[in-house]
Amino acid sequence: MSPARRACAGTVLAEEAAAGTVKVEYVVASFLDARTGGTASARAANALRASVDAGPGRFSAFQAALFAAQPGEGEGSGVGEGAGASGGAGGSGAAGDSGAAGGSGAPDGFSAEHLLRIADRVEGLRSAAFDRAVRENTHREWVADAEKAFEASGVGGTPTVLVDGAALPGGDALYDAAEFSKALRDAGV
Repeated sequence: MSPARRACAGTVLAEEAAAGTVKVEYVVASFLDARTGGTASARAANALRASVDAGPGRFSAFQAALFAAQPGEGEGSGVGEGAGASGGAGGSGAAGDSGAAGGSGAPDGFSAEHLLRIADRVEGLRSAAFDRAVRENTHREWVADAEKAFEASGVGGTPTVLVDGAALPGGDALYDAAEFSKALRDAGV
């Protein structure tokens, strides 16, 4: 499946969040490293965490850039990540998205330098502090804690979409913008 098709739910969530109809909460996970024997997911998750320190809007822009750089199924490794959203007044819950960063087909495809080249696509992201955090893996403990929390959540993988704690149906609804919007509306968002 192409990265563009996989990005549909994320695009819809970004639009809904900008309109104020959902609150998005990202849950970063690096579970693919255990499956591939690499560390690309953890490095990408570390870089995502570093993007938070770069200022408002940088995380979501970098997450989108990482997702767009993700290889197709069966290629490389990546960072899976769920996003939570709540719809309506007083709603709570989650809607999920998958963001991933993969490599060139090798299980350890994303080097720090590759992540920094992707970061070049995000205006205002690159700085000495960001570059140092990516190169030195300064958020490794946070990444490990985030992965433990993801594993404890019971979510089996990404994308996972929850609205007010209830899972949206999977299938094509997660990969087609119109279908995903309809699924959100059907769930009361």
